[in-house]
Amino acid sequence: MAEDSPDYFVHPSSYVDLGARIGPGTKIWHFCHIMPGAVLGGGCSLGQNTFVGSHVVIGNNVKIQNNVSIYDNVTLEDDVFCGPSMVFTNVINPRSQVSRKDEYADTLVQRGASIGANVTIVCGHTIGAYAFIGAGSVVTSDVPPYALVYGNPARQHGYVCQCGIKLALGGEAGGCHACGRRYRLAGGALAPLE
Repeated sequence: MAEDSPDYFVHPSSYVDLGARIGPGTKIWHFCHIMPGAVLGGGCSLGQNTFVGSHVVIGNNVKIQNNVSIYDNVTLEDDVFCGPSMVFTNVINPRSQVSRKDEYADTLVQRGASIGANVTIVCGHTIGAYAFIGAGSVVTSDVPPYALVYGNPARQHGYVCQCGIKLALGGEAGGCHACGRRYRLAGGALAPLE
């Protein structure tokens, strides 16, 4: 069993290896495997058949849907959403006959980002805070904060609010019709107005 807080749930069909750290309130559902050294925050939900590698850090309130493998050198900050069957890679040029464990590239998914179903994230990139990646996309470069990207390869098609609604920006400023948050676009970067 994992170390740390006993107030998390692990389905009997799942394995949490000794040395994994699990925060309170986290739920690990059917057929999951959490490797030793993995760090999961509190309030997370890991859907059926999730794999978490030894060198993975997952923040608080992260939602991981079914059939997601999070391999070494991936960091998910707080409030990240990973859709069903999305994929993280950790090697740029894999070969079964060549060991490249010393070449794993870091992938960072910043706070509040959402990754849709069946997305592939090629390693070595940063997904910006509150970015939204549409289902089926292949991400081959960094994604700016609040960016809406989709396609293969993923391209930017606007911006989204922190609440996940596509923004209609007029010039350099605009707001969300759903929650009322306001944003400003300056130098190609979107930032919330206080």
